Amino acid sequence: MDIQGQAAIVTGGASGLGAATARALAAKGAKVYAFDLAAGIEKADRIDNVEYMEVNVTDHGSIRNAISIVEHGDAPLRAVINCAGIGTPGRILSRKGPHDLDQFANVVNVNLLGTFNVMTLGAELIAKQEPVDDDGQRGIVINTASVAAFEGQIGQAAYAASKGGVHSLTISAARDLASHGIRVNTVAPGIVETPMMAGITPEFRQGLEASVPFPSRLARPDEYAELVLDLIRHDYLNGHTLRMDGALRMGPR
Repeated sequence: MDIQGQAAIVTGGASGLGAATARALAAKGAKVYAFDLAAGIEKADRIDNVEYMEVNVTDHGSIRNAISIVEHGDAPLRAVINCAGIGTPGRILSRKGPHDLDQFANVVNVNLLGTFNVMTLGAELIAKQEPVDDDGQRGIVINTASVAAFEGQIGQAAYAASKGGVHSLTISAARDLASHGIRVNTVAPGIVETPMMAGITPEFRQGLEASVPFPSRLARPDEYAELVLDLIRHDYLNGHTLRMDGALRMGPR
């Protein structure tokens, strides 16, 4: 599928993986709607063909209002890329007691329910578009999991559960949306150099890099964005979770 002249939604589009993806899609000629919170949008770079929209992915009404604006734009929606997510650490049992239930629910709400919410409402609009090829393809949804979906570390119970849910959702969503000509894939990144990594010490960074077999470094957000473009282009990739991790397999800590 060619994304030039088409519309794409990117959640978490103001920073990190989402910002890199929005920039890459815009460079390919797409009209990009970058969904994010107000605080993130205020700090975001202004990019041609990228329109920032204040959207809370846990708020059904907020998403529906934003997608209504997309629907009335000049370009048909063809791609939804879910990058919005949070990772709040906490052990199931620690010296402070049991894991805080509200904290657990918040992580799941943003990472899993938020992804499902945007995917569902985005797919509803994609399904209204005319097919782009003889196979009846109308568009694609790309979600973001994590290697924590497979090897959750100590203190990652909420994060691993939420990302594991995104991974498990992939094949079911692909099958559900097949009759509408919509493909669904998921990317599971390893350790990526995002703003969340900015505060780590050089020593800790070196340890992280050494844990990656090859290339022994952190992944770059633009590499995630390139994989998104590859998934959009490759019409036969459907129902897969692709690890982008340099052969990393996370240990317990």
